[in-house]
Amino acid sequence: MKPLFRLSIALVVLLTLSSVVWLTVREDRVDFNTQIKPLLNKNCIACHGGVKKASNFSLLFEREALAAAKSGKHAIVPGNANASELIRRLTLTDPDERMPLEAPPLKKEEIELLRDWIDQGAEWGNHWAYQPVEKPEVPEIGTFWSRLGLVENDEVKWAKNEIDHFVLNKVSQDKEFAPVLKPSPEADRATLIRRVSLDLTGLPPTEQEVTDFLKDTSPDAYEKMVDRTLRSPAYGERWTGMWLDLARYADTKGYEADLARPMWRYRDWLIKAFNQDKPFDQFTIEQLAGDLLTDPNGKTDNNESLIDNPLIATAFHRNTMTNDEGGTQDEEFRVAAVLDRVNTTWDVWQGTTFGCVQCHSHPYDPFTHEEYYKYLAFFNNTRDEDVPSDTPTLRFYKEADSVKVQELNAWVSQHATNPQQVKTANRFTRLTEPKVNSHSFDQYVKASLMGAMYTAIQDGGSARIKNMDLNGKNRLILAWGTKAENAVMTIRQDSVNGPVLTQQPVPKTGSPWRDTTLVFALPKVSGRHHLFLTLNSPKNPKEWVMVKWVSVQPALPGQPETALGEMDHKLTEILNAKAELVPVMQEGVGDQVRETFVFERGNWLVKGKKVRADVPKSLPPMPADLPRNRLGLARWMVSRQHPLTARVAVNRFWEQLFGTGIVETVEDIGTQGIPPSHRELLDWLAVEFMETDHWSVKKLLRRIVLSATYRQRSSVSPEALALDPWNKMLMRGPRVRLTAEQVRDQALATTGLLSKKQFGPSVMPIQPDGIWQSPYSPESWKLSQGEDRYRRALYTYWKRTAPYPSMITFDSPSREFCQLRRLRTNTPLQALVTLNDPVYVEAAQHLADWMRYQGKTPEQQIQAGFQRIMLRPLSPAKLAVLTQLYRTTKTHYQQQPEEARKLLACTDGTPELAALAVTANTMLNLDEVVTKE
Repeated sequence: MKPLFRLSIALVVLLTLSSVVWLTVREDRVDFNTQIKPLLNKNCIACHGGVKKASNFSLLFEREALAAAKSGKHAIVPGNANASELIRRLTLTDPDERMPLEAPPLKKEEIELLRDWIDQGAEWGNHWAYQPVEKPEVPEIGTFWSRLGLVENDEVKWAKNEIDHFVLNKVSQDKEFAPVLKPSPEADRATLIRRVSLDLTGLPPTEQEVTDFLKDTSPDAYEKMVDRTLRSPAYGERWTGMWLDLARYADTKGYEADLARPMWRYRDWLIKAFNQDKPFDQFTIEQLAGDLLTDPNGKTDNNESLIDNPLIATAFHRNTMTNDEGGTQDEEFRVAAVLDRVNTTWDVWQGTTFGCVQCHSHPYDPFTHEEYYKYLAFFNNTRDEDVPSDTPTLRFYKEADSVKVQELNAWVSQHATNPQQVKTANRFTRLTEPKVNSHSFDQYVKASLMGAMYTAIQDGGSARIKNMDLNGKNRLILAWGTKAENAVMTIRQDSVNGPVLTQQPVPKTGSPWRDTTLVFALPKVSGRHHLFLTLNSPKNPKEWVMVKWVSVQPALPGQPETALGEMDHKLTEILNAKAELVPVMQEGVGDQVRETFVFERGNWLVKGKKVRADVPKSLPPMPADLPRNRLGLARWMVSRQHPLTARVAVNRFWEQLFGTGIVETVEDIGTQGIPPSHRELLDWLAVEFMETDHWSVKKLLRRIVLSATYRQRSSVSPEALALDPWNKMLMRGPRVRLTAEQVRDQALATTGLLSKKQFGPSVMPIQPDGIWQSPYSPESWKLSQGEDRYRRALYTYWKRTAPYPSMITFDSPSREFCQLRRLRTNTPLQALVTLNDPVYVEAAQHLADWMRYQGKTPEQQIQAGFQRIMLRPLSPAKLAVLTQLYRTTKTHYQQQPEEARKLLACTDGTPELAALAVTANTMLNLDEVVTKE
């Protein structure tokens, strides 16, 4: 052997050995995120973290952990465990000195792990979810030759796309799972189309759709079926149903009276947004800050302003509860709504618990108490103030009133000298903003804040509206009412005896609570002034005159300066028109901008340091060119640099399809959440979602359902079930019970009762009497008629204090707060619902009526009914059981014919039809029917 060749061999061996040694060293390094952080969170951080800092020592942030404690000693000395006070205190035997106090000591191996970590330099690390999202390489599967296509390989043959590569790679790397867990075969076509349809539209496929799919022998038959399903109008309804839980959507306000609130246009916006596949980043921006995107000059084909869609989207954060109970303080519940918006935004888009930071720094994640209120400052300038009218509301005018609005807009556009005049007029006719709600009036004399809501004044009384900007404002607009006769209100400048700006008779509306809106001309006044309202009402001195709100505005273009013109009268008619409303967000500007303070220990009455809007330092900084408002915040949240938003979205959509998220704790991917089962897959999907799919939800869902992982059978061997009972390795298809809405919708759809009608106000299908018993509420459940009784569940009227009972039984939330994940239960009440609820009984009656014409024998009729429900034949064993049920029931009803007529709700019901109805009802209640396999 030549010397040069021998030297080459030696170098190769040396390099190989060096690589092995280096890899061994790297493998032995302690990882902070996976090994140390969980240990500290479990044993130490309760006393040394965000809530408490015993001995002035905290393990929440690196700088705090490495700093000297109160004693002057360093708990952690990087590179020297023996000099670290932490190790010394963990190894003491004196219970008064040993850490953790009043708790079992750490295990020897846990202490050694901490010792090794410190000796290796005590490298800190950010939790994986707060690290930038980087796209991992797609793992290779199969053998070298199979990847070249020269030989067959089961893995290569099974995989359909990159998702499957990550799943197979995860299993192969686990010595325990690899020998036992293998991919399951693809489910049969009938099962697949039902699974896809239920997942993507929330409804079972039609018999025709199943027939077409089963007959399609083309290689891309499954792909074409998926694409057809994604185009279905029902797709938007299915995903809106999911989002309504996140948006805490309801048709009522919550709390004690729980009165009605018109929110259905927001639900319709969601359906359209999902069906149009609105990019998720834009979907996010419009819901958080659509009011800051508006262009009030545009028009659409249906004569609605272009501002409507993004403004309606902001109703996401107007779903907060409001309290109309007399005596409550509006500011207290306004603050509660703002806090809820902060927490909900973090829950929905950031997947991290943030609510606890309201009272103290986060116990486990890197968020400080002060950062909570900096974040809250983004939401603190919205105009809603917990008033009963729910303003600001976007007004939708009808018929003649809509014509008046168009005439007014045309006038303004024709006479305006600058675009701002058009914007101001449009904003006021559609939003009645800006205005001052009367609960902020002060200096009462013979006046009161009635019901802690609105200012009311008696004869000889007065109240002040402080510090009004009157520059260029020569119109005063009031919403007021009384049952007093000949009452006169005088508006004075700066004092009760100051110059008179206007004096007007108060319209007798029949009640101070019944208001009308009037426009008055003001003389030319410059600067800022207090306005004093003084009342003269000698005929009925004890009767109250109530003012709900007041606004000062510039006159409409082309109108007299100090007198009312034609358009002023038209504006008055418009403001008093009966319009349909939807509460929306509106940013306060100028005098309406609020200051934000830290609430000491979360108490809104104890204000600490003043803060400005900003984002947590543990996340990427907000670019300087973004505005420090909700629009800037929303754009920061959906930026490519943000580590959370895409991960959280992908994880949520995955959970909807598989029943469990890649991170099981969908509500918390922070340090206390369950680690991801397939972290590389989650990150790869997140990057694809942002970069390749450009935030398209349909493309994301399509990629997932086209994977072999999704298409697998849900059946499992006893060995695999014992090893992986929760299917974390994804080696079988999902099998989960349908949601509350899907159980009901499927029953209606398979029996031919379901209405395909979309959009519009919520409906009231059958529910038992006596459910609505809210105090101080005159509202009642008014049964919908016609097809409205059979609309999809998401259109059902949702009262927070008394939600639709059958859906609550199937784990639907009350929606008083954001619900991030429905935890499935299994109780006898669920079977009672599907067997006895009037909706399911009627569905069974309708199915039975159809079944009796599908065969001459009970067996044929039952087989036809099951085929219609499940789109596959009934097994002989189950058919025998159901046939026996039919015969037994038929005999019973032959002996009790009156019961048969009562069940069928008709006078000519036969025992045979009643027995079929009972059998149909039983089939609708089967586990396989209410389950997605």
